[in-house]
Amino acid sequence: MKSSEALLADMLTPGMRVAVSDGAGAPTAVLGSLTRIASGCPGLRLLLGWCLRIPDDFDPRPFAETRTMLGGMALRRLIENGSVEYVPTRLGSVPALVGHSLRADVVIASVRPGRDGWELGSEVAWTLAAARRARLVAVVNHGLPAASAEAPFPWDAVTVIGEVDEPPAIIEAPLMTPEIQQIGRYVVSLVPSGAVIQFGPGAVATATLRHLSVPVSVDSGLLTDDVVDLDRRGLLVGEPRATYLAGTPVLYEWANGRRILYGVEQSHRIDRLADRGIVAINAALEIDLCGQVNVETSGGAHVAGIGGHADFATAASRSLHGLSIIAVPTSRRGSSTLVDRLTGPASTARSDVDVVVTEIGIADLRGLGDVRRASALRKIWP
Repeated sequence: MKSSEALLADMLTPGMRVAVSDGAGAPTAVLGSLTRIASGCPGLRLLLGWCLRIPDDFDPRPFAETRTMLGGMALRRLIENGSVEYVPTRLGSVPALVGHSLRADVVIASVRPGRDGWELGSEVAWTLAAARRARLVAVVNHGLPAASAEAPFPWDAVTVIGEVDEPPAIIEAPLMTPEIQQIGRYVVSLVPSGAVIQFGPGAVATATLRHLSVPVSVDSGLLTDDVVDLDRRGLLVGEPRATYLAGTPVLYEWANGRRILYGVEQSHRIDRLADRGIVAINAALEIDLCGQVNVETSGGAHVAGIGGHADFATAASRSLHGLSIIAVPTSRRGSSTLVDRLTGPASTARSDVDVVVTEIGIADLRGLGDVRRASALRKIWP
């Protein structure tokens, strides 16, 4: 019987683009196999998404090109040294990219057996969009939760190259500082009872959710252990919606059997989110005096992708009953997070920022021109 690597090698020909699905349940072990295959398959191209872990035997150098649309902590060094090319795009635009400019010939995903076909597990993300125009190859992972709300792939539509029983990656809760705790207190004062909230990854979101004392619905890009805590405290209204799970076994066990994950075509659809009156709670690496936000670089080094930041900020800012909140400590590694001019890209436009929160206070920028915005922002920085 052929190995998974040999089966995969038989499918790939020079010049093909291979996309590997992302998130906590990504089939990361296949990246080592692809590295070895690429050494003997000229022109093979690799497309990655949100990478939380990569194997030690992965090396981008044998590929003709390796691109990522989202980055992730596992790719920071490789993006910095130029061996992986970061493509700046908001997560909601990724389906268009993988359907055209970055269309893959083969998509490799993790799936789990469902009742009527192969299901995605701890993330749906952009895999469905990419697979519509590519050959779908999968590693069956019995350790994934049954959390996808999307229709399964027919049994005969997937080429299986391996089978494992591995849980999704564990993403521990971030550490809380007194400044972050105070930011969380200020943010919850802006969240009315019954609100529909979105939150990004990181300490600010964790502090906010832990301080919530009113019932809320969750419609977000990702779900963390904090959603489980909301549910246990009786503050979660209905089932949440997202496209990624990123947490500990507590989250993955809680999500198992809940059909709560959707493709980004739905989870990040701006008109749908705006109609829901979404309250978007997102962080920043730096913000300038007119309210533009950088979430991608710090000190010239790549930190993260745009992800859903711009999608949710746009949706919230155009919603009559929504609110686009940027919550950020006043300093990061000894430097002010408020700058005259961004040192990195403007990941989210100033027009999509309603309120800025620091540990000092709240600046409501709605209806203000740039001069008055700058004055309001200076009041919440030392």
